[in-house]
Amino acid sequence: MSIVLRDTTLMRWGIGCKKLRYALRAPRAGNSAVDAPHLDAKLARMTTHHHDTHPRPTFCRMTLFFRRFHRRLALAALILLLPGALRAEHEGKVQILLLGDSTAEGSIPRKLVKEGPHLEDVIRQLLAAESNLPPCNVINLSLSGEFIQRLVDSGRYEKLASKLPGLDYIFVRYGLNDHARREDFTNNFPKDFHALLARLRADHPAAMLIPMTVIPFSDAATSERINGLIRQVATAEKLRLFDIYPRYAAELERGPNMLNYRRFPLAKIPAKYHEFVKPFVSGSPPTVVVMDNRLDAHFGQLPGWFSDRHPNLAGYHVIGDETAKFLAPLLLERKPAVAK
Repeated sequence: MSIVLRDTTLMRWGIGCKKLRYALRAPRAGNSAVDAPHLDAKLARMTTHHHDTHPRPTFCRMTLFFRRFHRRLALAALILLLPGALRAEHEGKVQILLLGDSTAEGSIPRKLVKEGPHLEDVIRQLLAAESNLPPCNVINLSLSGEFIQRLVDSGRYEKLASKLPGLDYIFVRYGLNDHARREDFTNNFPKDFHALLARLRADHPAAMLIPMTVIPFSDAATSERINGLIRQVATAEKLRLFDIYPRYAAELERGPNMLNYRRFPLAKIPAKYHEFVKPFVSGSPPTVVVMDNRLDAHFGQLPGWFSDRHPNLAGYHVIGDETAKFLAPLLLERKPAVAK
């Protein structure tokens, strides 16, 4: 790849500085992304002209100062203009982005168990446990209540996701809130999904885009309606689909409520137990929130006790485990390209 900077006007300070014409070329295959000493020497040669070999004494030091300054400026410009060449050096890690709703964010687990590990930590740690995989960084920009239209219209995508450097894999998991909040869901959800993929492809052309199905959250018919549209989008875009639904559903067969936390209004708990559940009460209106099944023995018979289907930490371990298994072969395929 060649980058040509033409007619770059040097600073004029009444000392007769001229315009500089030069071309910078990316290093040949096998060299480091930016060979600073080599480039500095090359720029020095390129910016030295035959009529500058004997500069006037009055401006000699000033000319040398500006020449060095512009060489460093050109080097900085080269670094900014070559993100592809520098990807392998971005933190020295493969960059993975997660986009999604509350079932990908995990806001309640983050409040109750701040130290985690949370979804992005699980994925990163499981990948790191495999000695034959490159180091990875996982960024989770998912947000509770979000659907594709709101991600874009709120400006959150532009502000947080569009400029992330060196992304290699982008997982996209929406559909639950889109189904609940997007008008004319059947027509608009696929359109929104295609539009988001187009923006991601434009902003991160080197990244692999990975649409995901939703987890079992609503009834089976609603889940299939959502996931059917996601499959259609993936097929039309010729993208590899990551179908998380079967693994999560299989885990739920071991216990239908083992992967979701309990969130229940305090007002529906018998008053004689209010002191008993006090350590688990938070928010306004007061709500009993517990990450696991420890209170099921006391309140499992109350209608709605198990109604919140958001993943608990165990649920995110299932999602993280399946994500790591999906990524591992992809990372092995591309390992020579990133392990420089």
